Amino acid sequence: MRYTLLSNITIKIFLLITIINTYFLLRIKPANPAQNVILRYGILEESISVEDLQRIAATGIVPQQYQVYTNKFPPEDRQKFLEVLRKKVTVNFVNLSRLLYTPVGSSILQDFSKLTFRKDEAGMQALRTALVHGSKTSEGLSVISFIQNYPSQNLVINVAEVPGVFSNFNLSYQQSNEFIQAITPRLAAKPAELNLPFDPGEAGTGKVQVINLPRLKDEQRQRLVPVDIYWSDAAVTTKPVIILSHGYSSDRTDMRYIAEHLASHGYVVAALEHIGSNQDYRIDPMQGGLALLMKPQEFLERPKDISFILDQLAKWNQQDKHQLQSKLTTNNAMVIGHSFGGGTAMSIAGGELQVDSLRERCAQFLDTTVNFGEGLQCVAKTLPQERYILRDPRIKQAIALNPTTSLMFGETGLENMKVPILILASSADQVTPALTEQIIGFSKIPAPKWLIGIVGATHGSIKDPISTAQREEKGGVEVVGAQAAEIHRYMKVITLAFAAQMTPQREQYKIFLTPEYAQYASTQGFPIRLVTEIPADVIEELKLRR
Repeated sequence: MRYTLLSNITIKIFLLITIINTYFLLRIKPANPAQNVILRYGILEESISVEDLQRIAATGIVPQQYQVYTNKFPPEDRQKFLEVLRKKVTVNFVNLSRLLYTPVGSSILQDFSKLTFRKDEAGMQALRTALVHGSKTSEGLSVISFIQNYPSQNLVINVAEVPGVFSNFNLSYQQSNEFIQAITPRLAAKPAELNLPFDPGEAGTGKVQVINLPRLKDEQRQRLVPVDIYWSDAAVTTKPVIILSHGYSSDRTDMRYIAEHLASHGYVVAALEHIGSNQDYRIDPMQGGLALLMKPQEFLERPKDISFILDQLAKWNQQDKHQLQSKLTTNNAMVIGHSFGGGTAMSIAGGELQVDSLRERCAQFLDTTVNFGEGLQCVAKTLPQERYILRDPRIKQAIALNPTTSLMFGETGLENMKVPILILASSADQVTPALTEQIIGFSKIPAPKWLIGIVGATHGSIKDPISTAQREEKGGVEVVGAQAAEIHRYMKVITLAFAAQMTPQREQYKIFLTPEYAQYASTQGFPIRLVTEIPADVIEELKLRR
């Protein structure tokens, strides 16, 4: 029985490590790393050395003193324990830094500190240190490397606390993987030969120009709204204005290649920056964590930023001798958002922000969530009103790439969306997992709608290669830059085809919004699937996994 407790605790610790799947780089090696794991239940306790755990992992042989426990269990359980000990995970430094130095990360660490019997105030830092340094081995993070880097001679685990700590532990990423694997065969379109009229992945004929306005200010709100305007000599008023909304801790260059591509085809694209949640709010490891905390009002300010930019574009369209004079139709606009920007896009396109529901759901699991997207949405729980409708009627279409939706729109906030929307989900997205953040939300949205799934893509895969080369994804587990070139090409196609649905050329582009084209555009590395409705049997699977 005692060995079972050891096995269960070890597996639970490993789940923490695997699900967090990130780490923060520290310079100083922790002193006095753990040599023993002690399991304590009331007045009873037992100990197993790290050396014994290493020996079991290396040889598969359980020392004789533990065999009295292991012999009571089926061979498959013993094998599972061995697999857990041997498994190593490559993790992303910066994501762990982000997670563990946010209020959500602190809540996670506080909850897990209940397991360790630390009598000082360093319990959370000890857990953080163990995760970070355990990740720095050349082979990756493992249960043993985590224990070895816990800064205490003994790692004492309070077994009685385990059920409470782990009962609400969020497994969104793992659930997404399991769900996608289960439904992919049913969603796969049959391969077909397509007679394509042209290649929308190729650049248009327009010569792209950029107007940089880093100090543009909304005087009414006393808020800067930096923006880059992409346009070309091919710009015409029959095409919609397109607004780009970046994710949390990002900036207006994150979708630059999409902006340039659309501009070359005659669209005017405004890539704005949300100063209350831009890269100034990123984690700086060398400064000890989170420099700035995002305010809940940012959920309201972001849609207002988009409305302000549309107002400015309308003024410039009428301004004598302005570069953009008579080139814009601002009452016919489309928004493209990524991550938190995807949630912003859905808000301004008609999604209702349901704070009352969000408060209730955040209270249920915030202490143990490791889904960064959920934690970010929970920031909104202190907004004063129960509900917010932030729609701008000038937005006639929306594209939400890896959006946050699971909490901010409650159970019914997406049901009244009035405009066509395209949602992208990535199977390997650990920040906004596909199942909880995109697929479930998509099932609630009225048609017309499109859901695209890219198997193997990660959260940052759609980002501009220059942006990712300079920022946190470099050297991590994110599939970005040259690795994501095939994804970037498909993003050019799909954003152009979707924008064209607001123009007289819509019929020419419809083929690129079909399951057949998604299958055609798939590669060995990145299978792509597109649906306009989720089949009924898949809806039943969704209900089972909630």
